[in-house]
Amino acid sequence: MLDLKQGVVVHARMGRRDEYRPIETPLSPTSDPVDVARGLLRVHPFATLYVADLDAIARNGDNHAALARLRAAFPQVTLWVDNGICDCCSARDWLEAGWGQLVLGSETQRDCTVVHHLAGDARVVLSLDFRGPTFQGPRALLDDAACWPQKVIAMTLARIGSDAGPDLERLCAIRDAAPGRQVYAAGGVRDAADLVSLKRADIAGALVASSLHEGRLTGKDIGALQ
Repeated sequence: MLDLKQGVVVHARMGRRDEYRPIETPLSPTSDPVDVARGLLRVHPFATLYVADLDAIARNGDNHAALARLRAAFPQVTLWVDNGICDCCSARDWLEAGWGQLVLGSETQRDCTVVHHLAGDARVVLSLDFRGPTFQGPRALLDDAACWPQKVIAMTLARIGSDAGPDLERLCAIRDAAPGRQVYAAGGVRDAADLVSLKRADIAGALVASSLHEGRLTGKDIGALQ
């Protein structure tokens, strides 16, 4: 996971975005997105990097320049990008530009229109965002699992960077609500044991950051699971 704010990678913690500061990590000499991504890829040759453009999500500018640099530096990597898009026209334009896979975050959706329209597009990922027990977004979107695309992220904001472990109960509920979908965990993964628990629960994958930067999850751990 790369959380971008004002052109640099920030340390995400428990969804309190006003408190995010430029990341300091042994994996990178700076908080520059390309440096941090390179450090992550030295841990493991990840095929996908998730990028959250926090400025775009907050409607306070964007990180298009940083995204372009990432794509140029790592053409072999697929980018999953959440940038707050919430209308069909912008979504289509973004997808046609070939930036990667578009993550539609529920917290920025006004209704179910965009998700309904793009559910059949393999380049689209839905992020179901939760803050504590509260769903962030239109309730109808959470209730209508039939409209979800093939790939769904369960984003537990309060667990990001919290060392609390993944929310297995919620993940399993989302998995059961949409049989056949690929469900991904976001928030709380601490180490290899958590990844094993997710795999046993038939969760397709996980978005991880803190455990990699802190060395609690290694390339060897990830290789063993694969």
